[in-house]
Amino acid sequence: MDKATIGGTVSIWLLILGSILYGGPLGAFLDVPSALIVLAGSPALVFIGFPAEQVIGGFKAGKIAISAPPLDPTATIKQLAELSNRARREGLLSLEAAADSASDPFLARGLRMMADGHEAATIESVLYDEIGKIEERHKGAAAVFEGLGAYGPAMGMIGTLIGLVQMLQNMSDPTSIGPAMAVALLTTLYGSLLANLIGIPIANKLKVRSSEELAYKELVAQGLLSILAGENPRFMVERLNATLAPAQRLSEAA
Repeated sequence: MDKATIGGTVSIWLLILGSILYGGPLGAFLDVPSALIVLAGSPALVFIGFPAEQVIGGFKAGKIAISAPPLDPTATIKQLAELSNRARREGLLSLEAAADSASDPFLARGLRMMADGHEAATIESVLYDEIGKIEERHKGAAAVFEGLGAYGPAMGMIGTLIGLVQMLQNMSDPTSIGPAMAVALLTTLYGSLLANLIGIPIANKLKVRSSEELAYKELVAQGLLSILAGENPRFMVERLNATLAPAQRLSEAA
């Protein structure tokens, strides 16, 4: 679980709820028609703007913002170094057993191709093609939430304009103008909340998670190609370490 995402989400909702309750009753900020316009209309616009498969996949990917799979590049470099030593001692065919026990499907696929005797150029093409497709899917998921962040305020403004038109058509009772204006403005509030508390933050977090996963996949691909080229394991570790922040690097002692 991503503690930063959960903590930030809980904190901002508590701050908003606290400010509402401090100024008056919560019921004044609840309006069903306004909520329907924004909460149903914004996803409907997303389906208009994107293919249905992309929208469904994007909403499913939203959970990654909260529960991203753990990635440990240091442990991965150590594992690659062990695989490199094994390949130098026992040959590339021995990597098939390592592929069967690997928890990462991407790593396992690369090891099996190496054990099967495919050429380095072929393996590199397959691995980086997969990385490219993963990047495309990640961009599509982030775009869905970016669309939600853009359409939310638009639907809020539409709802506000509808409310204003209805209010102006009934100006006979001056005492009703204030409450009617308040209800009209709620759709703008709902749209802003949907965009700035859900759509835009989740899109940004998905982009961060995508960068992390793509960097991890590229680390694995570089390590596998290094093993295939017969590079010295210590040189491979140093080369892979150079792609990481100092705190993530595998020490020589390890």
